[in-house]
Amino acid sequence: MNRADSRLVMGIDVGSASVRAGVFDPEGRRHAFAVRPIQKFHTGADVVEQSSADIWRQTCDAVHEALASAGAIADDIAAIGVDATCSLVAVGEGGVPVSVSPEGEPARDIIMWMDHRAGEEQAAINATCDPALRYVGGEVSVEMELPKVLWIKKRFPDRYRRVARFFDLADWLVWRCTDADVASVCTLTCKWNYLAHENRFPDSLIERIDLADLIGKVPRRVLPLGSAAGPLSPTAAHALGLSTRTVVATGIIDAHAGGLALVSSRPQGSLALIGGTSNCHMAVSAEPVMVKGVWGPYFGAMIPGMWLNEGGQSAAGALLDWTIRQSDAWPLAQQEAERAQCNVYAVLNEWVADLVAREPLPTRHLHVRPDHHGNRSPMANPHARGLVSGLTLETGKDGLARIYLATIQALAYGTRDIVDAMNTAGHRIDRIVMCGGGTKNPLLMQEHADAFGCDIELVEEEDAVALGAALLAATAGGLFPDLRAAAAAMVRPGSRVRFRQEQRGFHDAKYQVFCSLYDHQQRCLQAMSKWQ
Repeated sequence: MNRADSRLVMGIDVGSASVRAGVFDPEGRRHAFAVRPIQKFHTGADVVEQSSADIWRQTCDAVHEALASAGAIADDIAAIGVDATCSLVAVGEGGVPVSVSPEGEPARDIIMWMDHRAGEEQAAINATCDPALRYVGGEVSVEMELPKVLWIKKRFPDRYRRVARFFDLADWLVWRCTDADVASVCTLTCKWNYLAHENRFPDSLIERIDLADLIGKVPRRVLPLGSAAGPLSPTAAHALGLSTRTVVATGIIDAHAGGLALVSSRPQGSLALIGGTSNCHMAVSAEPVMVKGVWGPYFGAMIPGMWLNEGGQSAAGALLDWTIRQSDAWPLAQQEAERAQCNVYAVLNEWVADLVAREPLPTRHLHVRPDHHGNRSPMANPHARGLVSGLTLETGKDGLARIYLATIQALAYGTRDIVDAMNTAGHRIDRIVMCGGGTKNPLLMQEHADAFGCDIELVEEEDAVALGAALLAATAGGLFPDLRAAAAAMVRPGSRVRFRQEQRGFHDAKYQVFCSLYDHQQRCLQAMSKWQ
């Protein structure tokens, strides 16, 4: 690498299953990338935990590898930006972990975003009907932090008292890097009911749910996106193999980092779709837009000075993985993938192509409602359940190909439902930009374009989330005056997936069936409601 061009930045992306570290230059070119797996602990249907010690260890390993792969030295990295899932970390005095596990496992100090243990607490918060709930689409989600904190306080008051700081995971990583007791406007506003437009927590809400003492357990300083939290501490610099001169940007939620990269160049009218284990749907506006069942509006939580609405699907990639593993043909798909040395989804796409060649519309009588892990948006119903209509006794390759295709279409219709709700409320979304693992699947991309009836745009950098974290680093490190300037220099447009007009009528009809399935399923639940 030419030392004259050695002002590099690093984006660290902590997802649900892995840590990714990317080294970028000021033009947005990626010089290196490293990935490390992180642990998840499933101890019940609704309980999912992680370990901050494991995440820190894997983060350090990924950073070391990325730095070496880039041929860089510590002083080459001007700044780092960090994003992470919106998971809750419990920290005691002196930085010791506080267990959040029902079994008291000491290392399990993180309640993951996907954990649904706090359903009763969610209901209690929403029963207050506090005016602050207007800024989360009308009600808090079980995936947010106040229900989780309240669950700990109710079930384990001794542990709650031992907690010195509750952090969102991105803020914990910034604290671990800098020792700075700060929080991001993104994390607090989107997941803690912080009212960024008023620079305060909603006192009436937290008092009514007996969490007034929480204010003393979260960082006092709330920093805007693009700001510097501080330099790397000597301890963190040594662990990461970086320099104490390296600046650490204020943290951000992982999906929001992706949204920052996807739509900063053209914010209004654009939807950022960040796909992964779950799907997130980001749309910004100059003025607040209240969308029932869609989180927000949040001020400054993704693009400074703009209001954010955030929709989502609680299970997306996770649902596809679960679905295909239920089939008797799953082992055969694995075997073919191993022989061909390709991803199993490439095999499934070939099976779908073969099925479509014989049956042009193989899912016309097979419909999926993909609410297997609840409906985050626009129904805001964690108790919703998945549904399949049109099953036969079909097995084998065709059976797997058919349900796989129907599930992809269902995920696309779920996004269409969210976009419809946003537009009905006042957004004018006419452009979809997508990133995440799903963009590597051409069948998924084509079905989404067809289901929406519009083209899907990509950015050149395939890991837009890590790039979003790098934009924060480049701004906090002084390489650019603001995030818009950083995005203009570092984000380049990529390819486009064009929708097929001839498919429009078919998908419009299937979408109507999709919407009706929710009502049917709710009637079924109501019919059995007294049988607890």
